[in-house]
Amino acid sequence: MASIPLLLMGCGGVGRQLLHHVISCRPLHSQQGVRLRVVGVCDSKSMVAIPDVLTSEFRDDFLLQLCEIKSNGSSFLDLTKTGEYQVYSGEEIGRKVIDVAAALRSSSGLALIDCSASSDTIGLLSQVVNLDGCVVLANKKPLTSSLEYYDKLVSQPRRLRHESTVGAGLPVIATINRMLSSGDPINRIIGSLSGTLGYVMSEVEGGRSFSQVVTSAKKLGFTEPDPRDDLSGMDVARKALILARLLGHRIELDSIKVESLYPEKMGPANMPLDEFLAKGLPLLDEAIQKRIESAASNGNVLRYVCLIEESRCEVGLQEVSKDSALGRLQGSDNVVEIYSRCYSKQPLVIQGAGAGNDTTAVGVLADILDIQDMFRHSPSAA
Repeated sequence: MASIPLLLMGCGGVGRQLLHHVISCRPLHSQQGVRLRVVGVCDSKSMVAIPDVLTSEFRDDFLLQLCEIKSNGSSFLDLTKTGEYQVYSGEEIGRKVIDVAAALRSSSGLALIDCSASSDTIGLLSQVVNLDGCVVLANKKPLTSSLEYYDKLVSQPRRLRHESTVGAGLPVIATINRMLSSGDPINRIIGSLSGTLGYVMSEVEGGRSFSQVVTSAKKLGFTEPDPRDDLSGMDVARKALILARLLGHRIELDSIKVESLYPEKMGPANMPLDEFLAKGLPLLDEAIQKRIESAASNGNVLRYVCLIEESRCEVGLQEVSKDSALGRLQGSDNVVEIYSRCYSKQPLVIQGAGAGNDTTAVGVLADILDIQDMFRHSPSAA
């Protein structure tokens, strides 16, 4: 039996869904000879930890209680009244995470799961790896920080998994790693890595105005609360950087050419959200429509993509063949086309849902199970 102690950082939608999956998959994991033992859960302000991380774990009913607390918008700090578990806050959180990793180092080791959206976890992650722990990421920011931190984090690749940082549960990272390790050099990646922007561009192509599509996408919950977080292209840029670094590109985030779909004068610092939605968005319709018509005149369609080839890494609107996988894309799926020596004429195509709490959590869980061999030879797993 592989007993894997888990410490979860981030108890938002993805983190809560992951805990639900851990609980519901207990019978399946038992058949596979794996026990996922949750010993700590953090949100942005507090952390709940089991007193004895070497032998104990949170009961499943308590994990469900933690999910309910966060769903209701409450804080783990309220649990201090019960006295059953230890609750930490502020700088105590980081110290406790390291204490847990150090305590588990000589037995099983710790699996630190980062489902947050914070850059504050970067230092902790590398320290846990140095303490012979493993790291599983849904959070993109650690892998898109400076090359110095990136190098520290990936210095022990067997102890790192991050499939869900690009394409949620789609096997994008695993596929690229398999191709590279088998000696099939990748020379080009082009992909639609934003479900929001994929939906927007395919709907605009169907005849609706850009402003209408973005407004309806916001109402449907397809965008961030402020759609400019999607339209800026920065989320796609982070995913592109992760892929580019996998291919060996020694670049930083600010070296990627990123096309925003709105001008700086309409940015959050210069225009309130209500004004952007009511007055700013309609001003963008004509320019987008002209580019769609120009692409159509060339027999192409317009997609918001990341493009990585040789020394080039950029994010923005590109014309693609309407007969390609990207050109046929409809709705909010992610599509990645990978060109290599073996896939030179027809690319290897990965397509499917690339966002959503459930899909992302499944990807994280698969990554956790993928490192189980790191935990099979400890005394506690014997």
